[in-house]
Amino acid sequence: MNKLILTFAVGSLLLYSCGNSTNEKSNNQTEVAEQNNHHHDDESEAIELNNGEKWKVDANMITHIRNMENDINHFANVEQKDFKSLAEKLQTNIDLLTSNCTMKGKAHDELHKWLLPYIDMVKELSEAKNETEASEQFKNIQTSFSTFNQYFQ
Repeated sequence: MNKLILTFAVGSLLLYSCGNSTNEKSNNQTEVAEQNNHHHDDESEAIELNNGEKWKVDANMITHIRNMENDINHFANVEQKDFKSLAEKLQTNIDLLTSNCTMKGKAHDELHKWLLPYIDMVKELSEAKNETEASEQFKNIQTSFSTFNQYFQ
């Protein structure tokens, strides 16, 4: 239940930071609520290609995604694993990514299908109770970036 609430809250934050101004929010509260439910449903849907091609992610956003990917690739090669520190770095870039969201339309919707589960994975990494649990979440995050690179550029 907490995961559902967290996912809904993160979805709300993402939608709000992706172009909803204060005036739009007050005028379109019902519409935003419907979008939140829609994006929550997207989380379980498969990501689609753009007519067989990868989706283009805006330059200001891809920077933060590539920073996270670089942190993950670097972390995979270090001997001393500090999972909590990695989770903090990833969360910082998630915050920067969501606050700089400029994408719209289908590309934006498809990115959310990847991003919402990824945000949950980072949260679970930060809350891991032991190294085995953290290591498993780290592997899930690595796999998530493989998926990202199949669908986005």
